[in-house]
Amino acid sequence: MSQRIVERVIGRLITDEEFRLQFADLPEPTLAGLIEQGWELTAIEVEALVQTDTMLWSDGARRIDPRLQRSSLKTGEETVK
Repeated sequence: MSQRIVERVIGRLITDEEFRLQFADLPEPTLAGLIEQGWELTAIEVEALVQTDTMLWSDGARRIDPRLQRSSLKTGEETVK
């Protein structure tokens, strides 16, 4: 188990709006994508992240300074240009 990887995932869930929205819709495939990219997450870590209330991530995002956020360029199905 790599605590550093878990911390990176949590950080991304809080600071990356597009990733957070993707995770909220499809948590397992989103994490599987990270694993395919070489992020070393165990099945237990994946299960724990999936079972965590997704409101935690959006609440955390609302509470940190917006300058630390990576905003999504998508609104619904459309991309803002």
